[in-house]
Amino acid sequence: MRRVVITGLGVVTSIGTGWQEFWQSLLEGRSGISRVTSIDTSDYPTHLGGEVKGLRADDFLPEEILSRYCRATQLALVAVIKAIEDASLRLVSPVAITYGITTGPVQVIETINDKYVRSETPYENPHLFYQLPPNTTVSAISEMLNIQGPTLILSTACAAGNYAIGWGFDLIRLGRVDLAICCASDAFSRISFTGFNQFRAVAPERCQPFDRNRKGMMVAEGAGAIVLEEMERAIDRRARIYGEVIGYGLSCDASHMTLPSVEGVVSCMRKALKEAGIGPEDVDYISAHGTGTPANDRTESEAIKRVFGERYRSIPVSSIKSMIGHTMGAASLLEAITCALVVKNDIIPPTINFETPDPECDIDCVPNKPRKKRVNVALNNSYAFGGNNASVVIKKWALP
Repeated sequence: MRRVVITGLGVVTSIGTGWQEFWQSLLEGRSGISRVTSIDTSDYPTHLGGEVKGLRADDFLPEEILSRYCRATQLALVAVIKAIEDASLRLVSPVAITYGITTGPVQVIETINDKYVRSETPYENPHLFYQLPPNTTVSAISEMLNIQGPTLILSTACAAGNYAIGWGFDLIRLGRVDLAICCASDAFSRISFTGFNQFRAVAPERCQPFDRNRKGMMVAEGAGAIVLEEMERAIDRRARIYGEVIGYGLSCDASHMTLPSVEGVVSCMRKALKEAGIGPEDVDYISAHGTGTPANDRTESEAIKRVFGERYRSIPVSSIKSMIGHTMGAASLLEAITCALVVKNDIIPPTINFETPDPECDIDCVPNKPRKKRVNVALNNSYAFGGNNASVVIKKWALP
């Protein structure tokens, strides 16, 4: 099997565009949660979210592209542009493109619905219905970069970004391609905000993962992109290497549509470690799914205890959702980018807003301040609705 390294990172979030601004904000513990402006929340019980504000998409994309594609696609395109620039790549086909989503072009559905409600004719906009198919984003990336190669769209909710990385990793190590662009995005939408408020899963003021008084998650938007590259190719072109993907694990617990299963999460982590050829004793950091909901954090904490045994209190486990909110399909890919930066820089971002320890979540959640620590292996966990679980293992890279 060929080795697969990470050579480019692209980020669009409420705390920064580009990995440099994103990383600095994480280490400062800066929150990207603010008053929601893209929809009217006056009839909702909560009013805050993680919107990407201040991003000028026209700084990256021509007006022709902006008019043709929905916000989720625009966010993905900006993230990919940033990742390609970061990798200093000259692209030659074939290049694989993997893309993860949760709701995808749901804002387009909302626009069409609004037009019908106002008795307008949505077909007057020639690009509106063109934006509906989820594969539109992958097609847009291929067209923008003028590349060909295998593509796959993965709609596995919050775990979609990790799924996208796993498929790109497989294609490279099996020799199908030398290069894969793995990306994920979701835009803020009325449908998502309504749904999570209906579940009573949204915190009124702040997201507090693993805190005893946690009240829920924060709906957010964003995009992430990672360039995966066959190691010898990256070495030959003297690329900057952030880390090495050494394995991943998937599971579907088929237990409940919204509640996570301890057994499913345990199975996922153990599969990832086994495929990576390592044991629980080798993991130095865990990027938690850490949504801030009572059930999710309790389940994840219990699963970590079962997998890591007596070590569970000594392994740093942080949730960046405390800062950027839950970016849906983009969440796990942004967290994988965080893991790559952790193993590269040996600094762990904090879980902010932590105040009161919870006996049921007695893990080391790196409360409120970043921590310097040598991290050789990072485990990135993501658990989605429907029991779709995915864990990716990223290791500090060293010359063979």
